[in-house]
Formats: sequence, C-alpha cells, structure tokens
Amino acid sequence: MKYTKVKPQGLVVIEPRIFEDDRGFFFESWQEKSFVENVTNTRFVQDNISFSKKGTIRGLHYQVGDNPQGKLCQVLTGEVLDVAVDIRFGSPTFGEIFAIKLSADNKKQFWLPPGFAHGFSVLSEEALFMYKCTGYYSKKDERAITFTDKTLNIDWLVENPVLSEKDRLAPKFEQIERDFIFGSNC
Repeated sequence: MKYTKVKPQGLVVIEPRIFEDDRGFFFESWQEKSFVENVTNTRFVQDNISFSKKGTIRGLHYQVGDNPQGKLCQVLTGEVLDVAVDIRFGSPTFGEIFAIKLSADNKKQFWLPPGFAHGFSVLSEEALFMYKCTGYYSKKDERAITFTDKTLNIDWLVENPVLSEKDRLAPKFEQIERDFIFGSNC
C-alpha cells in the first residue's frame, strides 16, 4: 500500500496495490502491521456502512468525550467527495479543509484521526460508504457542523443537497466547543 500524508497534519490517503486479471481484481483493504508502521497504532472497534443516493450530504460529524472517533474511510460502490475539517484548537491548520474523491474505481482510503469533523457528498447515482472507527458510537457525544458554513466554504460538488434534519440544523463552525486541543488530546 502507498501512504500519502496530506495537510492538515494527521490525515493520510491510502492507495492499495491492486492485482487485476481476466477474473477481476484483488487487493488488501486493511493490514494492521502496515497501518501501524505508516500511520498510527490504533485499535478499530466498529465498522459502519452507509448507503446514500446522489446529492446526499452526510456531515460534518465528529464525536467528543470518551468516544472520539478516528475513521478509515472507503467507498465500495459509487463515488463520493470525502471532506475533513481540522477542529483541533491551537493547530497550525485549525479550520483547514481537505477533500478527496473516493470511489469504487480508485479504491483509495482516507484516514482521519480524532480532532477532525468529517462528511461526504454522493457524486454518483448511489454510493456504499464504509468506515472503520476507533471509538464506539455515542449519541450523547455526537456533534455536527453545518455543511453550509460560510467560514469553511466547502464546495460539496452537488446541487440540491439531500440532508438529514440533524445536518440541516447543525451549528456553525465558530460555535464549536474546545473539545480537541492540538497536541494534548489528539
């Protein structure tokens, strides 16, 4: 696998080595030893899969408290724009955004540690999105930032977005609490 560290610090794009022939293809999507050597030593405790239709935006989400979540994301079918926002107060890249297209075709993965808000928009007709998490889901610890935040100014590459009520009513970036402090808890 090829590991590319990107800004903001802590984010990593992972490209698997793909073996193709007349039957189709094969690749390793996860290998603990390689991940630990190239990214971080962490423990994944939960896998999530979401199915979404074109134009859906999920996010920007994160968890605080005892259950912060690092996420290793990949797309099994379709294509998404995957977005991470640095929410670590004191970080030299606080408020910076990284966006990448993940698809079943490019087979890339995207790692974001705790301290980043995460979201994605569906660019294909449908998308099956999978992510491994380092923390268990906790309703009381879940947080969100509005996808339309003017400070962040994210181009989600979709028109007429389809949203959950929670995402539609999420607070602005400037309203987030100091849950993540760069260098201490993330």
